[in-house]
Amino acid sequence: DLESHLQRCQQLPVTVLTDHQDLNNTELKTVLNSMAPQQYRIRAKLRTYKPQKLYQSIKLHCSKCNSLQEVPDGDDFDFILQGSAITASNPELHNTSWYDSVTWTTQDQKERKITIHFVKHDEMLQQPEDTLLMIEGGTLKEVRKLTKRFKCVIPVRSTEEDLELLDLSAPFLLQGNIKYYGCKQCSTPKPIKSLSSIAAEQRPSWEPTEIAQALGIELLQYALIMKFTLVDATGALNAYLLDY
Repeated sequence: DLESHLQRCQQLPVTVLTDHQDLNNTELKTVLNSMAPQQYRIRAKLRTYKPQKLYQSIKLHCSKCNSLQEVPDGDDFDFILQGSAITASNPELHNTSWYDSVTWTTQDQKERKITIHFVKHDEMLQQPEDTLLMIEGGTLKEVRKLTKRFKCVIPVRSTEEDLELLDLSAPFLLQGNIKYYGCKQCSTPKPIKSLSSIAAEQRPSWEPTEIAQALGIELLQYALIMKFTLVDATGALNAYLLDY
């Protein structure tokens, strides 16, 4: 993996860090004193790299405002879910023309009420692997169970008029093990009924980009960001890696 590879590179006296076999080696001093853009082939030692843990290098990037954000952890998401559960589900929003709703009470001491809205297609429920559903009042554990069986899960809460997304600090969509986030600055969230247009399509694919667009969400991309410090006898150079 990348971490063990980087550690091996640090142990070697000299590391070839670029290919470009047709170019002669250039000292880092020359690279530092040159105007960009240029193309060089260097021989250098990897002195340090950041972050030290590979998972810390994963960020969320907005292509619209070019911002970088930390990926929220599971505790943050669970806290937001618990906060949304305080708002009771609005029965007037159950069983519409484009989704069926089911409510049940948990068996634990709190006796929480959970409501799931299953989106229909041609007035029929799709197979679980093709189904998008919205959940109100669920915990992180319950949401994860649903993502293992159904294609898409959207955590929501009730208002007087419609279902709405939670705080964008939480993922607005979950597909399997992947959480999709929206940019707080660039998104203008729309009511959940905006998804009814996708449900009316001949073959709803429930692709994240299509869902985000319908809900007024500017989709954040996962990005890998690292900083390398390279050294030779003539100087030190910081190199930055950004990849999606």
